[in-house]
Amino acid sequence: MADNKAKSTKPVNKTPPKSPSDPAKDRAAKRLSYDSNSSHEGAMAGEVGALEEAFRKFAIHGDTRATGKEMHGKNWSKLCKDCHVIDGKNVTITDVDIVFSKIKGKSSRTITFEQFKEALQELSRKRFKDKSDEEAVQEIYKLIEGKAPIISGVTKAISSPTVSRLTDTSKFTGSHKERFDPSGKGKGKAGREDLVDTSGYVSGYKHAGTYDHKVQGSK
Repeated sequence: MADNKAKSTKPVNKTPPKSPSDPAKDRAAKRLSYDSNSSHEGAMAGEVGALEEAFRKFAIHGDTRATGKEMHGKNWSKLCKDCHVIDGKNVTITDVDIVFSKIKGKSSRTITFEQFKEALQELSRKRFKDKSDEEAVQEIYKLIEGKAPIISGVTKAISSPTVSRLTDTSKFTGSHKERFDPSGKGKGKAGREDLVDTSGYVSGYKHAGTYDHKVQGSK
């Protein structure tokens, strides 16, 4: 009886035995994990490439001697403006200038691509306050990737008082005044040469050409 009680108090192992591993499944799992990591790394490389290309385009804008490896503060500000990093609310032109001064070296006037990414990271926290740091950086990258400097249209001529005075025909005097009619339209040959008036009326007579009309009206 003592032996039976001793056997009944022995704990029973309820853990099911491990099934033998399948080498084929293990290899497939490892390959899937590797492919997933490789695709993620490839996507990140593509993003960095597009960002770096945009950096290079803005870095050489307006400077034929630029190599595209460094960016001046003027081009940095243009990039932030053209790519809508500056929204006038969360990020202003002042914020952009402050970040540039903070990131660049004390004796340097330019930033490298790595410093450029640091500057974007600083601005992303202000531009996308409702997102995490990582999401904010990705969002600000999307604003810049694949972009190029916006070339403005033809520069409008600036009107100056001197030019306006010289081209206002109503203020002309002497022989110059005679070359234009009251509307400012040129008279052509009549304004350059003295043509003989054969109408029979005195020069400057206001009612010239009305005689026939008066005679016909009286009949």
